[in-house]
Amino acid sequence: MAIPRPVLITFGTASIGGFIEFSYGSSLSSSYGSQLTAITPAILIGTGFWTLAHGMKVGKARTKYSELAKKDGEKDVDERYMLPNLYAQGTSKHVRAFNCIQRSHQHIFETFTTAVIGGLAGAVTFPISTSISTLMYAVGRYYLSNGYANADGDASKRYTPPLARFMWYGFLGNITLGMASCALIISGKKTL
Repeated sequence: MAIPRPVLITFGTASIGGFIEFSYGSSLSSSYGSQLTAITPAILIGTGFWTLAHGMKVGKARTKYSELAKKDGEKDVDERYMLPNLYAQGTSKHVRAFNCIQRSHQHIFETFTTAVIGGLAGAVTFPISTSISTLMYAVGRYYLSNGYANADGDASKRYTPPLARFMWYGFLGNITLGMASCALIISGKKTL
């Protein structure tokens, strides 16, 4: 099985950036180390607040699409749309539209924890590369989630915003940099 080109590009870029930063960035890190290390958590905290706000969009959509479904004469609307159901049941246009908005929010939780842990671990050794990678994740996450939410029930439109794929590049970059940082700390080549 061949490794997809975007994965190779991400791993290569993160590796090269991390190597350069680890090998030649010591003077910059010693002068501004704590400030540089704080950039990644600041981006992640901002992304966390945005995630909360995006969740409110799901609550509004649940009400909106259940009311539209009732107006169109769909049966058992409350049972199919309302909590505790995470996703609405059925295949109507309103169900598909709501489920794309719900999926836009749920998808965040499938990647956010790993992006946070990788970002925080990576920032210890590679603060500049990791902050760039984390920013790519945050920007891509925003556009991918909005692509899902604005897909009108067609999940294939989630990558319509051009920056949506950056989420995956930043995500893989954080994993790569986080693992490299942990390996350097465990091997004794980097001290905390």
